[in-house]
Amino acid sequence: MGQSKFAASHRTLTLANGDSAAYYSLPALAELGFGDPTRLPYSVKVLLESALRHQDHAALEPHHVEALLAWGRGDPDAEVPFIPGRVILQDFTGVPCVVDLAALRSAMAVAGKDPSKIEPLVPVDLVIDHSVQVDFAGTTQALGKNVDLEFERNLERYEFLRWGQAAFDTLSIIPPSVGIVHQVNLEHFARGVLRGKDGVLYPDSLVGTDSHTTMINGLGIVGWGVGGIEAEACMLGQPIYIKMPQVVGVRLTGALREGVTATDLTLTLVQMLRKFGVVEKFVEFFGPGLDALPLADRATIANMAPEYGATIGFFPVDVEALKYLKNTGRPPEVLDEVERYYRAQGMFRTSDSPDPQFTDVLELDMGTVEPSLAGPKRPHDRVALSRVKESFLAALSTPLDKDGYGLPADQLGASAPIAGTSDTLHHGSVTIAAITSCTNTSNPSVMVGAGLVAQKAVARGLSMPAYVKTSLAPGSRVVNEYLAKAGLLEPLNALRFNIVGYGCTTCIGNSGPLDEPVVEAINASGLVVAAVLSGNRNFEGRVSPHTRANYLASPPLVVAYALAGRVDIDFEREPIGTGSDGQGVYLRDIWPSGAEVAQAMAAASDPALYQQEYANVAQSNPEWNAIAADTSSAVYNWREDSTYIQQPPFFEQFPPQPSAIAPVRDARALLMLGDFVTTDHISPAGNIAAGTPAAQYLLEHGVQKKDWNSYGSRRGNDRVMTRGTFANIRLKNKLVAPKEGGWTQYLPSGEALSVYDAAMRYRQDGTPLIVLAGKLYGAGSSRDWAAKGTLLLGVRAVLAESFERIHRSNLIGMGVLPLRFCAGETAESLGIQGDEVFSLPDLGDQLKPGQTLKLSIKTADGATREVPVVAGIDTPIEVEYYRHGGILNYVLRQFMAAA
Repeated sequence: MGQSKFAASHRTLTLANGDSAAYYSLPALAELGFGDPTRLPYSVKVLLESALRHQDHAALEPHHVEALLAWGRGDPDAEVPFIPGRVILQDFTGVPCVVDLAALRSAMAVAGKDPSKIEPLVPVDLVIDHSVQVDFAGTTQALGKNVDLEFERNLERYEFLRWGQAAFDTLSIIPPSVGIVHQVNLEHFARGVLRGKDGVLYPDSLVGTDSHTTMINGLGIVGWGVGGIEAEACMLGQPIYIKMPQVVGVRLTGALREGVTATDLTLTLVQMLRKFGVVEKFVEFFGPGLDALPLADRATIANMAPEYGATIGFFPVDVEALKYLKNTGRPPEVLDEVERYYRAQGMFRTSDSPDPQFTDVLELDMGTVEPSLAGPKRPHDRVALSRVKESFLAALSTPLDKDGYGLPADQLGASAPIAGTSDTLHHGSVTIAAITSCTNTSNPSVMVGAGLVAQKAVARGLSMPAYVKTSLAPGSRVVNEYLAKAGLLEPLNALRFNIVGYGCTTCIGNSGPLDEPVVEAINASGLVVAAVLSGNRNFEGRVSPHTRANYLASPPLVVAYALAGRVDIDFEREPIGTGSDGQGVYLRDIWPSGAEVAQAMAAASDPALYQQEYANVAQSNPEWNAIAADTSSAVYNWREDSTYIQQPPFFEQFPPQPSAIAPVRDARALLMLGDFVTTDHISPAGNIAAGTPAAQYLLEHGVQKKDWNSYGSRRGNDRVMTRGTFANIRLKNKLVAPKEGGWTQYLPSGEALSVYDAAMRYRQDGTPLIVLAGKLYGAGSSRDWAAKGTLLLGVRAVLAESFERIHRSNLIGMGVLPLRFCAGETAESLGIQGDEVFSLPDLGDQLKPGQTLKLSIKTADGATREVPVVAGIDTPIEVEYYRHGGILNYVLRQFMAAA
């Protein structure tokens, strides 16, 4: 900290073993007369400590500390730089990060600079969890077969990551078949307190290239999802810049009733907070209810912060956090360090702690929560379990523009036999039932609950309909161990909920194929069939191209709906099936009591299980260890024949100085989209469909259909990903309505082309492009290729009513300008049809955050009008990133200048 005015806040903490450690004291700020942080939200205290500790960083100044001390009273638009302690990656978003780091090294080498200067400055952990797919399910061989296919499909990617593991000193990689990044983070990576190279203690904090990084907030650790572009900059020493956060406090009281799960509580909070409006805000939980809320339940709530729209969903460190760290095998010295540090900082919550001050306060009595699902199209559309049948049947005939399926009356009773079986599918038949996603598989109570439902169902003689594709994909191998110890794996296997992999599967679209006769029956009658999954995302087209209705549910309810084989069931009045005694079996007959769950959960609290599973975890997969890779060079040897890894074009012919910001002239709309267009719509992660530009590219390069893999697995190849941008089969582009999918109108001729082919035509014409959209453009996963692909298609600007936080940042990070309609205005209210010619004549080097710009709109008859739009650039540093053509360009120029 040197000669900082805050240098006297440097203090020493004595630990239980007699050692001492330095730290920067927040209470000392009050003693020194700078301001009292006592009543600040706990999450803001973490930002404050970071600003205090980094006063010797070029981006941090004393006024940042002062602004955070004045939180709630000072400038609400103040810019806050935050330097997280570490970065986590999953492989779908992590591979392009490592590709970009490799490309930065190549650019340094071309410029005659030392490529090894490109090295992460903070610890980076990458977990390979997104590549396993459910090709095989329902058998004891499923896990082994899926893993074999994963390695076969992804060998090129894994060879590249093996190079990265050796080339970058601060990058650690967890191999496949260990678990899901957020659960591994919770159970293994997180320490609560970090120690710098100078020995200074500070709060564990992070950013991650996945929106559900927020799961770690349940352990009292500040962390959120960012785009891969921001994460790379963070690795290379750049702060994350955010506006002074508004913090919404949620006061929890009471306790969950018998039979109500953490999933039900989470879905209730998602609906409540989404309705209130917490987009780009911090949410912090407080109140007496925390004393009755286990940490695993907190982590489930925190995991779904993106679904309620918040940047974080934070729970402060308390005795429950210490208990979790102990039960998951952290050593005693870590527990001591965490407790002593947070108590010394006034950041350790107790039942007697004064409530922090918040921007707004909401309250929820947890005793009012009822069993729930969310769906059938969005995670914040909660439906009480008692109303699922009613709401699904109503949705069938509800118009498409009202979030229904728009079926005419004569199709409501449609059905189709499944060839070769005696089964018949109807609207609402469950064809996928998946216990998946770290959201719930990290929570022993609901996992044990699912096992007990299965155990009771098997005991009553219930069986699973053959057309239901069932799967169990735990977020860590610990789950397998405690389920086995509790005697619950066997009944799950008996119902075909066999383990299919340790990683993200159905929740991210890696649900694998349905049996062909099932697909034929769905297609034959245009059936709206359902998936029920214990995940966090259920956007149409994400889970499977064949399940138009997708419901999020707790693991026990996933088992229940799988047994029923349909979602149009009233569990209170209708039996779930017929038992071996010929009598109807109801859900209440197989639902476990709280005491039964608690008894079975004892196995999940054995620290030895966690210590055993995470010992030498980086070397725990023999197949990974056996991969041969060139690890001798600091610069990657790019292979022209690779269809997985290609050198991206971002730094080709890289000028040492940025060009001036230029106006946009005579642009065309590449697409005209509606509300809630997600990153899944913009850059799908799932299977590559036949007949698409990406499929054609792979065929031209000798890759047969069986080896196409998914878009997510090919994010290291810009040729595939650019062709896959806006390729989602459910994308609704008003320029080609009612046609769905990756199509648009090439406006000079009016012909319908794939989005990629149209963009290439416009490029040949020298025509810049824009995208028009509605509310919450870019919602969903933090997906950097949704911005990278947009740039490489030739899009200069995206004009929307509002943006999801991460995607807006990602667009700027790639040099694409986000624009907002003025309040109350939309494309429709302005009479924009999408076939006009658009210009931004006053866009230039004087661009300011939030500046109002003129949008010139010229119609086919030559008439021109101007409307105001607002630059979606919120901070001065974002202006600089945009000026440089993106954040990586900005960082690369800094490295080149310093080398």
